[in-house]
Amino acid sequence: MRAENIEKLPLYIGSTFHLYWANLFNQNFIVAALKSEVKPTIEQVEKWSRVIETMFDKKVVLAYVQLTALERQRLMQRGINFISLGKQLFLPSFLLDLRESFPIRNIPKEKLLPSAQFLLLYYLLHRNQKNFWDKRNFKELAEKFQYTQMGITKATENLRLAELCKIIGTKDKYLQFDKEISALWHDASPFLVDPVLKRIYVDKIPAGLFLLCSNESALPEYTDMNPSRQQFRAIEKKRFYQLLEENQFANLNDEEGEYCLEVWKYDPLLLVEELYNDDSVVDPLSLYLTLKDNPDERIEMAMEQIIDKYIW
Repeated sequence: MRAENIEKLPLYIGSTFHLYWANLFNQNFIVAALKSEVKPTIEQVEKWSRVIETMFDKKVVLAYVQLTALERQRLMQRGINFISLGKQLFLPSFLLDLRESFPIRNIPKEKLLPSAQFLLLYYLLHRNQKNFWDKRNFKELAEKFQYTQMGITKATENLRLAELCKIIGTKDKYLQFDKEISALWHDASPFLVDPVLKRIYVDKIPAGLFLLCSNESALPEYTDMNPSRQQFRAIEKKRFYQLLEENQFANLNDEEGEYCLEVWKYDPLLLVEELYNDDSVVDPLSLYLTLKDNPDERIEMAMEQIIDKYIW
């Protein structure tokens, strides 16, 4: 690496990384090894690696001595080249992905349908329900989860194409998950979406309407975080638009209010049935998906607690 180029690097990059030339498959690139005394956020290293790539016109690979499961997941979701020493090599820019625990697989670009994500999360959250899927064909799943049979068919096909499940049977079809929980979550992660369609503010919740706590209002149930001043509640989109037509919301607006209503793409109430919580908060995995990209370090730590408890 030429000295004059190194001198042009911003000071914060020099204080964060040791930079080395490297070669793989006849391609020169730069290894940016994090100094042991610093641990920037995933958002920071993504931004800073782009600065290095632009300055030297070379691909950058981040090198970590130690990574948490959440950090590895977020790096992969963002398509960032990285090496976790002795554990994992993830180089999407080189079309290379070598993992200690999981097989290499081609990942399509499409995201899961909300209905498909709902089925997947229900399985992950209720995995102790023995033979649940074996005893319910598509028609029975549709009745239980309040979807049409066509909706369930599309959802399961969406999961199958993502290689997350199998569909067995001919006349009566059944959904089958046969991967270990950690592997299933790992393989599903690139397809998962934020369940929140939009956020809207109101001063009051309509009388008689039960809504689950969500977002930062739900974090104390699953993590060490305290609740925020802003109150968050989750509402399924069909129910929201029904109440909207009936003019049931007080001072509905896009900026502020006593409550922030998160309009969900699937029904949050159906996912928490029989879970071991106080039945007043959204499920932990959907909560994770709503907050996983929040840059607040406290929330990042809370998200890691959730994944460690419910997946790993």
